[in-house]
Amino acid sequence: MKTSFLKVVIFVLLAIMPVVGHFQMIIPSEDIIEEQSKSTITIDCRFCHPFEGEILNMAYPLEFGVVIRGGDKVDLRKTLSEYKQEGLSAWQTNYKVNQPGDHVFYVVPEPYWEPAEETFIIHYTKVVVNGFGLESGWDSEAGMKTEIIPLTRPYGLYAGNVFQGLVLVDGKPASFTEVEVEYYNEAGKYIAPAAPFITQVVKADANGVFSYVMPVAGWWGFAALNEAEARILNEKDGESYPVEIGALIWVKTVEMK
Repeated sequence: MKTSFLKVVIFVLLAIMPVVGHFQMIIPSEDIIEEQSKSTITIDCRFCHPFEGEILNMAYPLEFGVVIRGGDKVDLRKTLSEYKQEGLSAWQTNYKVNQPGDHVFYVVPEPYWEPAEETFIIHYTKVVVNGFGLESGWDSEAGMKTEIIPLTRPYGLYAGNVFQGLVLVDGKPASFTEVEVEYYNEAGKYIAPAAPFITQVVKADANGVFSYVMPVAGWWGFAALNEAEARILNEKDGESYPVEIGALIWVKTVEMK
């Protein structure tokens, strides 16, 4: 009886709680490299609710690497070091940009079990860093299950610029995909007036293309969400559950001065 009552209470609480977006993050300390003396950057990978600053645990990722100027993948997974935030795991590495051109850094995390939604989450995530002024490769694919191909160059952007992207699943445009957009509210600078302001939502068109105007300076995350055909077995209860596959890209804007 007590167990049944507890389940009802949890269900009601989940029903009235605002829905917040889960976002895999991959954030470089710099997204534009112009000088050799400043070419070593830190790349931070964490799983969180970026606007609210809530950290979620991130296991050692399945993949982490870089694609330079549209070339082959370079595996950087072994360079990652674990660190703790609020007792939960996140990962980072230092990387020296030696070549001119666009560097597409990507991460594929372990599936994350979200009990509130009874869903596993896998976010295929990337960010672009430009090296020494050669603007080549920013729209190249990283060869992931699902990803966003930028149609707007994803660096050198001002607050107020439009970002446009193409959602792919298995290399094909994903029509009418819902895209969640969230601001990395570092240091809690902004306060949302109501829950729907935390995670913005747009939809891709029939060709898989979406657009969004980024109103303030900082890092913006775009998460195009679909459901995988295959399910994943939860070893704790022996049941299989759906898998949310998200194509994510992070884009930085600055204020015009």
